[in-house]
Amino acid sequence: MMKCFTSSLHASRVTKSYETPWKMFQRCQSYFQAVSTQGTKICPKPTLDEAIDALNGLQSNAAVIEKKRQDREKNGPNVTHSNVPETKRLSELVGVTLDDIDKLNVIHVSGTKGKGSTCAFCESILRAHGYKTGFYSSPHLVEVRERIRLNGLPLSKDMFTDYFWQCYNKLIEGKDSDGGSMPSYFKFLTVMAFKVFVQEKVDVAVIEVGIGGQYDCTNIVRKPVVCGITSLGIDHVSILGDTIEKIAWQKAGIMKPGCPAVTVPQPGDSLQVINQRAKEIGSSLTLAPPIEKYGWSSSSLELGIAGDVQYNNASLALQLCHTWLKKMKGQQDLTKNGVIPPQPHGQSENVDGIPEANIFAVTDLYHQGLKKCSWPGRSQTLKQGRITYFLDGAHTPRSIEVCGEWFNKASSRENKENGRIVRVLLFNSTGERESRKILKPLAGCGFDCAVFCPNIVSTSGDHADLTNNMVTMEKQMLRCQQNKEAFVQLLQTASANGPSDSDEHDIEGIPRKRSKKEYNLKELDIDSDVNENLTKSYAQNELNDFANSTSAPHPFSHKATIPTYAFPTIVDTLGFVSCGEAGPIPSNVDLPEILSTASTVHVLVTGSLHLVGAMLSVLNPDLN
Repeated sequence: MMKCFTSSLHASRVTKSYETPWKMFQRCQSYFQAVSTQGTKICPKPTLDEAIDALNGLQSNAAVIEKKRQDREKNGPNVTHSNVPETKRLSELVGVTLDDIDKLNVIHVSGTKGKGSTCAFCESILRAHGYKTGFYSSPHLVEVRERIRLNGLPLSKDMFTDYFWQCYNKLIEGKDSDGGSMPSYFKFLTVMAFKVFVQEKVDVAVIEVGIGGQYDCTNIVRKPVVCGITSLGIDHVSILGDTIEKIAWQKAGIMKPGCPAVTVPQPGDSLQVINQRAKEIGSSLTLAPPIEKYGWSSSSLELGIAGDVQYNNASLALQLCHTWLKKMKGQQDLTKNGVIPPQPHGQSENVDGIPEANIFAVTDLYHQGLKKCSWPGRSQTLKQGRITYFLDGAHTPRSIEVCGEWFNKASSRENKENGRIVRVLLFNSTGERESRKILKPLAGCGFDCAVFCPNIVSTSGDHADLTNNMVTMEKQMLRCQQNKEAFVQLLQTASANGPSDSDEHDIEGIPRKRSKKEYNLKELDIDSDVNENLTKSYAQNELNDFANSTSAPHPFSHKATIPTYAFPTIVDTLGFVSCGEAGPIPSNVDLPEILSTASTVHVLVTGSLHLVGAMLSVLNPDLN
């Protein structure tokens, strides 16, 4: 008798109490093995919930991730760089060829900071010009559907479900026929995104790189219309390398022969590396000019994403879209809708041998695209009663520094009607990032209270889209405590003027200016199974007593110390920060007087985009 996989899965979910996604994945694997010789009917259109469960099963578990990390530390990166050919093979299994992808008119963007915002600006600008857009990004904030967008909107639940099972079933069949394995979470979604964009016949596909560039799954794109490289920084060092030059080599790997590329000013000698790679590859590289050179004042320019850092991203997006439109439409159609304001000014310059991109007249359609762009979780302000949440997914030392500057400016503009503003830091940082370096820029922001929390919404298991099987609960809790202790130590040693950096190096330790030299960078050995740091996990009930508090010296307030806390879930944290207004106050925790009596509270949520997403899943799940 033929069995249906999804029916069996659904039945098991009904009859069993909650089981972790990893346990479910193990059970699914056993099921596939059991039925492989008996004949299995693969259901074409199961439910969205079942799709999310199956997708979560593609995450590598914590034990596998840890073994890979130990192998890298012991033997150094030693891989076959199979990501790109493997993604190509999987795409063909679901019916998408490289020729199909070539026809998507791709804008491909890599970088450390701002690549998602730059892509969002590009998508909004081209949609304003009347084009049907596809946009692939990562990670998601609340629902995985956010990663694949059509005309600015996440795939509908029905469309996501349909396309998911189309791809999943094809890959299951291919796995069974050739004895292979299913792809990782990010690789699967990359293949699915290309399938959606090809089937839906988008005019343009805006593709954000996952990690790196050279060996990223998205780099199956052979003939992008234009490539962009956003601001670089030190991140993912075990995969990309431990210097800005090595990271630049990886990020520049998305450039293609004959394809124009645009970048922004870069730290250290990374711009020279990008330029050299462009010459080796045969790509024409230009530098996006400062936003004011387009002929408008900063007061007349409105961006849909807050923060001064977005001006660089907006200029890069303008150049990428201008290049794209020139190829798609021709120069004659670019300025027919009026100019804001009349004529651009400024002369092109040459930086490190890279010419500045041409400055063009910005039409109303460009401006509307920038103004109406929405990209939650980046320099976002969300007011709920007496509490204003400032949310930003910054996760590198430099981006945290910029985030702190944005928070200070935005917070100081708020009206202090009923007493002084109480500032609270809500922070988490994950992966291999050094807590002390990440937190250092925040030590001088004058917080009255600090709270540390992992990217876990609650113990209920109600947020399947935010499941993370890749890090054990114990490690998440340990990292949370380490972050708290690092912040306490930073405040203890901070001077009255706050943390400062030497003139020779920036906040990430990158030399500010170095002599020119020849680069002969070899291809880097990196882990071929680049497993994306996905969001969130489920807490265990026995960890509910995790909350504890200590006091840390605070050199910027009238008090000698500030209270610092750690909680196991977002729900616990919100209950505490809101003094019970947004949820129950954790048991055995006394509210500090400065928080319980405050009429206005400003909470900075930062350190991890996954933390921001977990917060938004409770505060604003519709991302309005």
